[in-house]
Amino acid sequence: MFSKIVVHKVGNKINQESLFLSDAELQLEDDMKELLENFFLKAFKSEEQFQFYSDTYLTLNPVYSSVAEIFEDKDKFLFEAENIANHLYDITENPRVQAGEVFIIYFEGEEGADGAKIDSIGIFKTEKKDPFLKIFPKEDTFDIERDYGISLGKLDKGALIYNNSKDTGFVVSAVDNNKNGDMYYWFEDFLKIRQRNDEYFHTQETLNVYKEYVTKQLPQEFEVSKADQADFLNKSINFFKDREQFDFEEFTSKVLEDQQVIESFGNFKSDYEQEMQVSISEDFAINEAAVKKQSRGFKSVIKLDKNFHIYVHGDRKMIETGQDEKGKYYRLYYEEEK
Repeated sequence: MFSKIVVHKVGNKINQESLFLSDAELQLEDDMKELLENFFLKAFKSEEQFQFYSDTYLTLNPVYSSVAEIFEDKDKFLFEAENIANHLYDITENPRVQAGEVFIIYFEGEEGADGAKIDSIGIFKTEKKDPFLKIFPKEDTFDIERDYGISLGKLDKGALIYNNSKDTGFVVSAVDNNKNGDMYYWFEDFLKIRQRNDEYFHTQETLNVYKEYVTKQLPQEFEVSKADQADFLNKSINFFKDREQFDFEEFTSKVLEDQQVIESFGNFKSDYEQEMQVSISEDFAINEAAVKKQSRGFKSVIKLDKNFHIYVHGDRKMIETGQDEKGKYYRLYYEEEK
C-alpha cells in the first residue's frame, strides 16, 4: 500500500486555466487507500516497458530528475511533486488537452525472495468527469440529484516509475487512454520516455518488420499471391508461438526458405532499423505477451472484391488459384466441414 499521496489540479495553460498546488499530503483511511490503489494500478496490464531519456543529459529530463530525488530522499516528496505538476502545466501547448487532477503517489515495494524491495512512484492524471446520481431520503420519499465525478472504470493517464535501472532512465510503465487529439502530450512532451530495449521490444519489432516486409516489400520484388503472403504470415506467427528463443538464421530458413527472399528480408530489416532508428537483436528470448498482442494483426485474410473474405489458418497446399471464362477463382480443399 502507498505511504505518500498528494493531489494537484493542473489546468490548460494555453486556455489560461490555473494551476492549483496542494501544500500538504493527503491523509487517507486504509479503505480509501486500497480503493485508489486498485484503480490506479489495474491500468497497467501490458508488459511493454519504457525508460526516461533526454536529447542531452538524462538529469535534464524534469520528471526523471524529480523522481530520482524522491527515491534518494523521501522527505523531498512534496517539493518534487510540485515540480512535476509545474512541468506538466508548462508543457501544455495544445488547447484540446483537458484539465485534470494529478495524483502523485509513493508506493512501498514488497520484499522479494532475495530480501530486496523495489519502491515505485506513480503519476496519474484524471481528466474525464462522468455524471452520476445521488439518491437520498427526503421526508417520506427520496430525492435524486445529478453530479459529476471521476469514474473508477478506466484511468485517463498514468505512469509508474520503478526504482530500478536508474542509470539508464529507470523502468517505467505508462498508459494514455484519453489522448485529447494530442498523441505526444503524455509520453513525449511530459514524461519524455521511449520503449526499453528488452525481450518485449525485440519480439514486437521483429514481428513488425516482418509483417511490413511480407505485406509491402515482398510482392514488389517477387511474384507472390495473396495466398502465399497469408502462408508467410501464418508460418511466422506459429514459429514465435512454438519457440522460447528466437534465432534469426533459423527463422529465415524455416519461414522464408528461399535464399533470395532471405537476402531481401535482411536488407529490408537493415533499412527499417535505420529509418526507425532502432536496433533489433537477432537472438533473444521470445516474449509471450508481445507475441499474443502482435498476433492480432497477423490475421491472414484474402479479400475478393466485395463478395468474399477467405481466412487462411493453415496449409498453403490446400489452396489453389486459377482463371477460367467466368473469372479468377480460388479452389479450397478440406477434410471435414465444421
